Amino acid sequence: MNITGQALIGGDGVTGSGASFLAFDPTKGASIEPPFHTVSAGQIAAACAAAQGAFDAFRATADAARAAFLEAIGAQIVALGDDLIVRAMAESGLPRARLEGERGRTVNQLKLFADLLREGSWNDVRIDSALPQRTPPRADLRMRMIGLGPVAVFGASNFPLAFSVAGGDTAAALAAGCPVVVKGHPAHPGTSELVGRAIQLAVRECAMPAGVFSLLTGVGNAVGEELVRNPAIQAVGFTGSRAGGMALMAIAAARSQPIPVYAEMSSINPVFVLQQALAARGDEIAIGLINSLTMGVGQICTNPGLVLGIQGQDFERFCASAKQALGGAPAGTMLTPAIAGNYQRGVRHLANHADVSALLDAAPGQADGKGQPAMFLTSGTAFLADPALSEEIFGPATLMVACSDPEQMRQIAESLEGQLTATLQMDAGDVDAARQLLPILERKAGRILANGFPTGVEVVSAMVHGGPFPATSDGRSSSVGTAAIQRFLRPVSYQNLDQALLPPALRDAAGNGAWRRRDGQLVRE
Repeated sequence: MNITGQALIGGDGVTGSGASFLAFDPTKGASIEPPFHTVSAGQIAAACAAAQGAFDAFRATADAARAAFLEAIGAQIVALGDDLIVRAMAESGLPRARLEGERGRTVNQLKLFADLLREGSWNDVRIDSALPQRTPPRADLRMRMIGLGPVAVFGASNFPLAFSVAGGDTAAALAAGCPVVVKGHPAHPGTSELVGRAIQLAVRECAMPAGVFSLLTGVGNAVGEELVRNPAIQAVGFTGSRAGGMALMAIAAARSQPIPVYAEMSSINPVFVLQQALAARGDEIAIGLINSLTMGVGQICTNPGLVLGIQGQDFERFCASAKQALGGAPAGTMLTPAIAGNYQRGVRHLANHADVSALLDAAPGQADGKGQPAMFLTSGTAFLADPALSEEIFGPATLMVACSDPEQMRQIAESLEGQLTATLQMDAGDVDAARQLLPILERKAGRILANGFPTGVEVVSAMVHGGPFPATSDGRSSSVGTAAIQRFLRPVSYQNLDQALLPPALRDAAGNGAWRRRDGQLVRE
């Protein structure tokens, strides 16, 4: 499939009428043809109008039809073959194996939501039968979930497939019956167009309304801001920086009709290495930590950027082992020059901090576009005294914190902002210490791990990829797993409607074998 440089609005390809831009190969330091163009305000409005026009017809499609549509998208992505992988490698600098795995995850996410639609529980059907003889009488009441409306999705820089055009936000929104308008990430516009064209083919194959999907191109903030302001958009899915997420939240809140923004923004994913585990297998934990830290040049939202242990010889040995393991790790090409520059500034900030010492200082050896792994050490007292030490550095850098005692470790846990993950490295003798930390971590994180590392997010029903602010803008939601569909749904109750007017899922004769809550009892009908 050829890359044209076009935006995709409904079923059409259009050339943006604004400034042109090129993709960039961070490995070669060279631009990539063809040119893309920033879409105009009118073109953004056209995409949103097409989505609005498609909404009622799309949300009325049968669950099985939407499931087939999601699977068709996955099949069309696979059919792109090596062209997709080669282009994504060029635009991101990520290795082939990583991108082939990410493609598989993207297709599996679509299949996961297709299975959810066929299974039916997402609809949360509830029926409370009429009680005409009761005083006062009770009406017949029935409830189901419906899609919110058109959703704006922002592609992520660090996952050009799984969190981008056909990624988890798009899959969840389409499953919910919501048309999607994607703002493609300017770092990988060719990859985005290929996937967008695959979705267009699936739209035609499954006879879905053309406006169910659009892909907007552009650089700068104006396109995204205009998209979120459009009154047709009813929710936003975003993965990126805290500044970017906060800006979109402000725009969404300032609309005459405020809308929800589900933004994944910032997390340092603390790892608590408890004392018995530290003494028994500190070297093993250190190697696992470094493998996690350097995965994807540290450009993963669950990267372990903070490690805490109790000061003493065991912690010193642990730090030495981690330093040795990290010392042989080469500088990797980062996704964009901007990300590399931000990483280097963050590393320099820690290197110059009066209360921080460099175990492995990457600052002197940094090269343009590269991320040299770095490791720093501070005390628990210094960490508590300076909130800036808890700020995310997006890349392969971590801060070791030597806590004076378990109480100080708990104080640090209490001081942390919301996180995507929190990890307990523990042995049998650490259960009491873990029990003291667990209630705090439940309040602070969306996912709590034991004896693992946070990088690697399984796409399954029980996964939570979210957390209290600023990990995400709404800690009640997840952007991974089947729970992600809930972000784009709202409940509607129907009172005393005739069976012929009720949605099929609410009729007495639905007979599709789905679970329903009838008169308070969960039954399969």
